[in-house]
Amino acid sequence: MPWIPEEEIKRAREITAIEYLKKYQPNRLKKSSARNEWELTDHDSFKINELTSQWHWKSRDIGGTSALNFLIHVDGCSFLEAVQMLKDEYPTYIPPPVEAKPKKPFVLPTASPDCRRVFRYLKERGISGEVLQRCVHLGILYESLPYHNAVFIGRDENQVARYAFLRGIYDASGKSFKMEQAGSEKAYAFCVPAQTGCRRVAVYEACVDVLAHMTLEQGSRDKYRLELGGISAPKEGQSQRSVKKPQALEHFLSQHQEITEIEVCTDNDFAGRWACEHIRKAYEGSYRIIENLPEIEGADWADMAKMVARTPEKRQRKEVR
Repeated sequence: MPWIPEEEIKRAREITAIEYLKKYQPNRLKKSSARNEWELTDHDSFKINELTSQWHWKSRDIGGTSALNFLIHVDGCSFLEAVQMLKDEYPTYIPPPVEAKPKKPFVLPTASPDCRRVFRYLKERGISGEVLQRCVHLGILYESLPYHNAVFIGRDENQVARYAFLRGIYDASGKSFKMEQAGSEKAYAFCVPAQTGCRRVAVYEACVDVLAHMTLEQGSRDKYRLELGGISAPKEGQSQRSVKKPQALEHFLSQHQEITEIEVCTDNDFAGRWACEHIRKAYEGSYRIIENLPEIEGADWADMAKMVARTPEKRQRKEVR
């Protein structure tokens, strides 16, 4: 290999990948949905941050910041070719320092003196008063002020609130308010405890699904019922990707060594089935896995509870006619 002056190599290493791409291959970049992040049009799993120039090619599990590494590992250039392409460049882009944002303290929303509006809303969705009263008694459900959201609380081993999910009760244009409270820790997601001696945990995508399925099972306390804080699945038709074990489930299992069974109660849609499959693969060697998705395609357990609750209403209407 021809000899390359050390100064040229040093200069080549100083050029950032984002600087090189914006200057020489701007048409290859497209904005991603994440803030300050770009993708490559020819590699859909490649992401690069425009502030730090940190790039990662997920499908190959490689990354870096420099244009030199980008040319070698992504574009397939040899070291000599890459240096020669960059040797006459001088760095003009200096990534600004990224300051870590201080974590917001976790504070529960102000509580309403009663849960009247939340109870009415959830009962209309097919959830029983018995289940709602039990959650209030356990201190894991209440109504907030001033917006009267349903607040689902996750508590730690010392019964200290560490997580809260807010669910609006007024559905405007078919969309309702949903948000995790600032400072929430997903490891302590909403969970309805079981009776003593239980060895099973059922996992759900959402808090309302937990209450709905419990209602359909007549308020049974034969299992722990844990909300996962949502799931992260690819869109249907997209390439598969690696998945981490759910943080809430991992923490729960670490605190409950007696558990031997995991009942997966995700939605019966593409994302829910995808999550179910990956949970099964992740835990089937250590736990008995029970797959319990709603019978109806596209439904979640909240849909099923609402459907069952409305069946008597339909019968009554027919009888009146």
